[in-house]
Amino acid sequence: MENPRLKSFHDDDLLEAAIDELQEKLQNGEITSKELVLMYMNRIGQLDENIHSVLELNPDALHIAAALDTEREEQGPRSPLHGIPILLKDNIDTGDKMQTTAGSLALKNHCAQKDSFVASQLRQAGAVILGKTNMTEWANFMTEGMPSGYSSRGGQTLNPYGPGKFDVGGSSAGSGAAIAANFAAAAIGTETSGSILSPASQNSLVGIKPTVGLVSRTGIIPIAHSQDTAGPMARTVKDAALLLNILAVPDENDPITMANKDLRGKDFTVFLDEAGLEGTRIGIARETYFDYLSSEKLSVMNKAVSHLKELGAEVVDEVVIPSTKEEWSRDVLTYEFKADLNAYLRTVAPHLNIRTLSDVIHFNENNSEKCLKYGQSILIEAEETSGNLTEMAYISALEKDIYFSGEKGIDYVMKEHHLDAIVFPNNYGAGIPAKVGYPSITVPAGYTPEGEPVGITFTGLAYSEPLLIKLAYAFEQATRHRKAPELGVLA
Repeated sequence: MENPRLKSFHDDDLLEAAIDELQEKLQNGEITSKELVLMYMNRIGQLDENIHSVLELNPDALHIAAALDTEREEQGPRSPLHGIPILLKDNIDTGDKMQTTAGSLALKNHCAQKDSFVASQLRQAGAVILGKTNMTEWANFMTEGMPSGYSSRGGQTLNPYGPGKFDVGGSSAGSGAAIAANFAAAAIGTETSGSILSPASQNSLVGIKPTVGLVSRTGIIPIAHSQDTAGPMARTVKDAALLLNILAVPDENDPITMANKDLRGKDFTVFLDEAGLEGTRIGIARETYFDYLSSEKLSVMNKAVSHLKELGAEVVDEVVIPSTKEEWSRDVLTYEFKADLNAYLRTVAPHLNIRTLSDVIHFNENNSEKCLKYGQSILIEAEETSGNLTEMAYISALEKDIYFSGEKGIDYVMKEHHLDAIVFPNNYGAGIPAKVGYPSITVPAGYTPEGEPVGITFTGLAYSEPLLIKLAYAFEQATRHRKAPELGVLA
């Protein structure tokens, strides 16, 4: 028989509660962290069979929550995340009983020997790591034509707003679908190019893709060191900012995090300003990016642009990024993937017998029925590189990416039009800032008549997260588009 106290928690007010609201209830004794974990576990057990977003639950989650409840009584909370259940994408190491596989059966039963820096920071803050979420296998760097949200380990993640009807977004698909469906308070995703912004916008969430270097990459299965970053996915801008406070800490094992001096120790919640759009100059990147939109999504975005004007922003419509139609390639990722993945695989436990990208490819070939539903063309292409990053083709591609995405890309437009930020629809403009490591934040912009979510994305220069959070919060508070998907009611 279900605990009647727990049954009363299965209501929209609690499920949609923001982190600070949950924290208040925990402090007042209205609910315990253990009960929160049980609530989310119950919801996952009953509803996730419809969307396949959670790969596994942390077997120690209830015990960790109980210990944190006791600590709260005796010493008080460690941080605003104390006792709050958080889900992690399946490429983020946790030094516990859970696996870290990047969705690949080649890494099945790989339990990391220690926490990633991100996981360690969350634990130190008192968060409960509830489980691991499904993802597009190898962060969608395995083959051409693989659907967003598919992995050989977890199958196909579906969008809770329209399972099997709307794209779930990738590659942090499970993190997006799970938080949209209220399976935890928030989640951590990772992005190389669009992999936070895409599932966040497709699942009516806030997603922050930080500047490369703001958040440590240590202990995260990589694609490419020049573009990879972890970041928060949450239902509100404030929740995402609270998570970023915990994640944005220098890590001596990831040198690029030591280069950031301006945002060290920043409390990103101080930039939550309802009037944050007043007096700003916002460029709208219509050319190419708005062309991807259906008429229904275009209508949503045009209304969002109108809201920006109503909220006091000076909108510079139809700004053109000079390199938008440049012949881009994935050469940098192809070369860096082998070098970075081989370095990661050298750290896995000996019993796996997977030490190189070549080992992964051979494992997939030997288990093709389960592992190669869509092939592995990109893995094979990456394996053909030296893995030493000495090829002139790689160095030239890297220089081109940095030049055309920065000096002849985002930097040019921002300077030419004296902009505070650039607006893109969904994740369609993610590629250019990704190549130069610049930050973006997406926030719900509305829904099509069929109910498919649409996101508005603000992009800025390196380490402009405070400004982007300010803009996104002002838009969010004025519009409040977020609504939960209709997945059913728990009995």
